[in-house]
Amino acid sequence: MEPLEITTPDDTTILVRTSLAAPRSSVWRAWTTPDLIRRWWSGGFGEHTVADVDLRPGGAWRYVLLMADGGEVSFHGEYAEVVPFERLVWSEVYEGAPEEESTVVTAEFADAGEGTTALSVLIRSRDKANRDAVLASGFEAGLESGYAVLEQLAS
Repeated sequence: MEPLEITTPDDTTILVRTSLAAPRSSVWRAWTTPDLIRRWWSGGFGEHTVADVDLRPGGAWRYVLLMADGGEVSFHGEYAEVVPFERLVWSEVYEGAPEEESTVVTAEFADAGEGTTALSVLIRSRDKANRDAVLASGFEAGLESGYAVLEQLAS
């Protein structure tokens, strides 16, 4: 996996780009199949206990991680757009702060040469404070670790 390129195009967005040494169809399956999601999404920072996926526009999703200290970290949302093997758009709510407005995430999957996938993930927060909280949360380490496992599963 290439190193993550993380930028902040404006005050409310985070853009993550990388290239995975795996075919796009395999990366898509690992990204959207509950049994595979459970193996990579936690980034090794907990046990992924729930991966519910209703992969269709309007379909709900929910992920739950059991952390080493026994606490749970949960997220849920709804898919707004599903273009198989190309694009996913979903809302995301951190259940630890359910009163907060959800973020909107767009993931794009593109061929980047034989057996390689270019992955672009745009995270749009409601405001700068929320964006900055995501940046400060340690999400980069989780993404690095999780995407490395994702690449292995998809290869």
